[in-house]
Amino acid sequence: MENLQSCRTLANGVKMPCVGYGTWQTPSGDVARDSVKAALELGYRHVDTASAYENEESVGEGIRRSGVRRDEIFLTTKQWTSARGREQTIAAAERSLKALGTDYLDLYLIHWPAVKKGTPDWADINAETWSGFEKLYRDGKVRAIGVSNFLVEQLEALKSRSEIMPMVDQIEFHPGYVQNATVDYCRANGIQVEAWSPLGCGRLLSDPLVAKVGAAHGKSAAQVCVRYAMQHGVVPLPKSVHPDRIAANAQVFDFALSDGEMKALDAMPQTGYSGYHPDDAPAG
Repeated sequence: MENLQSCRTLANGVKMPCVGYGTWQTPSGDVARDSVKAALELGYRHVDTASAYENEESVGEGIRRSGVRRDEIFLTTKQWTSARGREQTIAAAERSLKALGTDYLDLYLIHWPAVKKGTPDWADINAETWSGFEKLYRDGKVRAIGVSNFLVEQLEALKSRSEIMPMVDQIEFHPGYVQNATVDYCRANGIQVEAWSPLGCGRLLSDPLVAKVGAAHGKSAAQVCVRYAMQHGVVPLPKSVHPDRIAANAQVFDFALSDGEMKALDAMPQTGYSGYHPDDAPAG
């Protein structure tokens, strides 16, 4: 039976634990430090943060206080839009490494793509930024590189302008918002999909269909959402700052959703959508 430390293998052979602990909207300081520490103590080995979350230092402190060895943890952070460009990317990665208190990252992501709306040279900007990621990867500063919130158009443009394809695309993914075109493209091109907001910004926790599916298994709506992502081959990043919920979000390895349940969840109308779309990505 799989567990929190079971892994998915990225295109370059690096192994990523199949469920991560997300820290979006987790306040810096004691809250982030203690929740990351709790997650690691509960068995998580995959932690996701970003420079824009402004909690990297606290995440790093939580990792150190957990007592779990750094080489047992898959640590991700992301570069913000203000650091686009090759040299700016490299400098931003160094700042994140310093804040996290580590000398390498397991995964580094472009947080948002430059897009054609308001940015005519968006494809060139993304390619220049990505060249910085490729250098960081070749220099051994990061074990894997990827993107976040890239749709097919941005992925295709990057493919034609880069030497290394992204190994990961982290997108919003949950029942009621599955982004099939992007997921299908990633599968066809060896890109592992990760799910941010796999609980639909918390709004799926009260959804009648999700609750009904959970009741059939003696599971919560949150556990159904995490399991749903996993059965789609997507790595979910559930988040909470409450140790009981952090633990519950990981109790997803002792049941499976049926084909009928998966199809019903696939067919949900748009539900729990965050409202954040790449076409409206921050310009810088």
